[in-house]
Amino acid sequence: MANVLVQFVDLAVGLYSLILIGRILMSWFTPDPYTNPLARFLYEATEPVLAPVRRMLPPMMGFDFSPMIVFVGLIFLERVLISLIFSIL
Repeated sequence: MANVLVQFVDLAVGLYSLILIGRILMSWFTPDPYTNPLARFLYEATEPVLAPVRRMLPPMMGFDFSPMIVFVGLIFLERVLISLIFSIL
């Protein structure tokens, strides 16, 4: 049972990481999120997580470091959840 939960957590974090990478790549090309459904999905899936981080850490020298902070947070969250799963089960 624990292995299934660990695999689920790993899959969820991996999928969200891919979505976040897509958002980062999208920012280089700036497609219109109103006409491009993929851009809209990436924006809507990541903005609720990125916006609070961006408010706490505004862009420095023109660079937005919020995705990097979210990646570190995802890794930390994944490790905490896996530790909790193994300690409970």
